[in-house]
Amino acid sequence: MTEDLAERVAELERRVAALEGRSAESVPDGPQGIVGYQGELSDPELSWEIRLSPPAVLALPDGPRVEVLSALANADRVALVRLLARDGPQTGAALRAAAELGSPGRLYHHLKALTAAGLVEQDRRGSYRLRATATIPALVLLTAAADVAGQLRPGVRGPGG
Repeated sequence: MTEDLAERVAELERRVAALEGRSAESVPDGPQGIVGYQGELSDPELSWEIRLSPPAVLALPDGPRVEVLSALANADRVALVRLLARDGPQTGAALRAAAELGSPGRLYHHLKALTAAGLVEQDRRGSYRLRATATIPALVLLTAAADVAGQLRPGVRGPGG
């Protein structure tokens, strides 16, 4: 998302506040600035950039993002996402073997959660793959989680940590 788009979103927020009879100044904004992420991949060829103001991020409905985070809050599912990101589309049998999932039922239980969250899709040949529009965001989520867990900058802790 470009800065122009971030400015347009902020303007829309001000207009909605005015329509609701609130002044934009009375709306608690929280932190100011821009948060975002971007990524570029060569195989498959993808380019992605998102930039939003913190108030815009905080104003988004929690349901859909909680569904995505919940889908990734399982080691077997993260392993499946990692495999699909690294190796590309896979059949169910190949995924089950590579992720060392014992039964087909266990695999499909995890694939159902990943599919419902919009991370994974099944193609016409029956193989599973990361959705193109979810590939970079999924990698960013895994990167951000590693950062929060201290895996990217060993020894760096925030206040009180």
